This record gives sequence, structure tokens and C-alpha cells, in this order.
Amino acid sequence: MSTYRDLAHRGSARATVLRTVGTRERRSLLTAPRVNTVGIDIGGTKVMAGVVDPDGNILETLRTETPDKSKSPRVVEDTIVELVLDLSDRHDVHAVGIGAAGWVDADRNRVLFAPHLSWRNEPLRDRISGRLAVPVMVDNDANTAAWAEWRFGAGRGEDHLVMITLGTGIGGAILEDGQVKRGKFGVAGEFGHMQVVPGGHRCPCGNRGCWEQYSSGNALVREARELAAADSPVAYGIIERVKGNVPDITGPLITELAREGDAMCVELLQDIGQWLGVGIANLAAALDPSCFVIGGGVSAADDLLIGPARDAFRRHLTGRGYRPEARIARAQLGPEAGMVGAADLARLVARRFRRANRRRVERHERYERFAEARRTDDRTSQGTP
Repeated sequence: MSTYRDLAHRGSARATVLRTVGTRERRSLLTAPRVNTVGIDIGGTKVMAGVVDPDGNILETLRTETPDKSKSPRVVEDTIVELVLDLSDRHDVHAVGIGAAGWVDADRNRVLFAPHLSWRNEPLRDRISGRLAVPVMVDNDANTAAWAEWRFGAGRGEDHLVMITLGTGIGGAILEDGQVKRGKFGVAGEFGHMQVVPGGHRCPCGNRGCWEQYSSGNALVREARELAAADSPVAYGIIERVKGNVPDITGPLITELAREGDAMCVELLQDIGQWLGVGIANLAAALDPSCFVIGGGVSAADDLLIGPARDAFRRHLTGRGYRPEARIARAQLGPEAGMVGAADLARLVARRFRRANRRRVERHERYERFAEARRTDDRTSQGTP
């Protein structure tokens, strides 16, 4: 008499081949379903959600302010769910990808620590997937931005890429041969918290002198506000623009005035850029990538920032003059990179979700075949036609 095990394991050689092909497929987006997904980018000041098609085109976006960090994580989760449900009213959504501003564990489930939010060992993926009817993927926001630039932007064609995102703080990501390098515990690429000035400015992460305290949006605004609060003569232009209200000084305003030729704002961006170049040189010594992609909101300053960064990089690069230099490029996808990358990575989750469903169907069909064979054998043994 045939057994279910016999039926399930016939053609084992072929099954081995299929498993091998499956491993290769998991490494390629070519087999991911061409479906629309939602990407969520959660930063220190905003939450952005958007529907993205398989070619990286944004079909619709929604934005809202990040709930105050003193509130419970549930408030942020509510915001995410509301945005997804709003978008799903108008679009067929197959998966959700979340780029979180924090350290995400290797399983891409828990946000271990978020300097600008109240997440501490927060099981974000499980909580969100429990409230939505689609699979959910969670990753660090810099990882998702790097993935987007590698797939659709400034990093296309690069085998070894490092992404640096300059926003409220500094995020980072490493891609090698089409794979995001997350490290053993999932927290690789947190370049912003490298210590560059021992005993320097206090960082929200708890340490002093972190790189992001000298080359980020917060650093830029802090320096401008300190000069304006001290009524420095070099700050008269920006003081006049904000009518003496120092808290109204923002990063975009500094960039705007720098483009108009304000000497102080130009100098502040140069300072930020020089610190950026120093950090990039250190990363080149450690990682030796072929390309650095600079993204995030502060990168909107373009050559006002990246020009000084390139100069400082060349001055501080180990072995300068005797080694190839990595290309430094501004990100092409702008502030939407993290959202687009999260949505694109979610397509892999959608593929695994579909495969899991297909395997369940196949198991059911195999069992039905076994049951029918068993019934046939029983009828034969009893002499029933």
C-alpha cells in the first residue's frame, strides 16, 4: 500500500534541483512578483508613505508629522496603519515595507533602538502585520534608501556601494554584490554614531562626539541658531529672514540662503561638508567601496555640500595619490529613496508570502492524492468496483 511519505517524496532528485533553483531565485529580484507595494519611511520628523510599482515609480504619496517621541510606540504604529489603509482604498496593495529610523535586528522584526523615537526592542513587524492583511517587511531606513539607489538611482551598476543619508542625523548602509550587509546582529552601517571628536557634543544615542553631531541636519541648524542667538554680525542675514525668531531657522532655509550667496550659510555648509569628507575617508579605509552615494534632506545643498566633502575626502584618504578613489555621487531619488527602497524590498516578502500559500496548496493537493489512492486500495482489497 502506498503511504503519504511515499507520495510526497517521489522524484527526490528533481526536488533537490528545485531547492537549488529556489536559493538562486531568492537572491534575485527577477522572480519577485510585479505587484504594487507600499513603502513607509519613518524619520525623526516625518512619516512618508507611498505606493510604488515594480519599476520604482511612485503612484501616490502621503506625509504626516512623526508623533512626538514622548508618546507610546503604539501612536507611531497607529499612524503607519492609518496611512496604509488610506492608500489601500485607492490601490491594490500586496505588501508593506517599512524603513525605520533605528537599529533593526537581524530578523528584521524588532527595532532595537531608535535615537529619535521611543522604540526600545519594539516588535514592529509583528505588531503591524497583526493589524494589516498583507505581509510586512521592516528594515533600517538607510538600508532601504541604499537599496533604492542601487536599484533605480545613482548606484546602478555598482558592485560595492556605501550609502550615507544626511537628515536629522546620519544613517548609513553597505551593499555588496546586490546584497545589503546588515551584520551579525542587524545593526551594521550606523556610521553616524562613530566617534570623531572625543568628549564632543552630546548625541541622542547617549555618547559624545558622534559623527552626526558634526555633519547632519541637526548640526547645521544648531550652528546657525547658536550664531543667531549670539547676535553675531555674520548671522544678520538669517536673523532678518526669520525676523529675529531663532527657532524658525531650519536646514532648508540655510540651504536657500546659501544659494542666494549668504556668506555665513555657505560657510556652515562647507563646514558640514568637510566633516562629511573626513568620515567618508575613514569609511573608504575600512570598506574600500567603489561608490559613495550621499542622500537625505541635507544633500539638497548639492555642490555647496558635496564639493567640500570631495575636497576633504581627497585630503584625508589613506594612501592618497597611490590608490583608486571611490566615486562620490549625490543620490538621485531624493527624500523618497527610503520609501521606494522599502516598497521594493517588500516585493520579496510578497514573493515569499505567495510561495508559502502555494506550498500550502501543493501540500493539500498531495494529501488529496494520497487519500484518493488510499480509498482506491481499500476498495480493491474489499473487492468493491
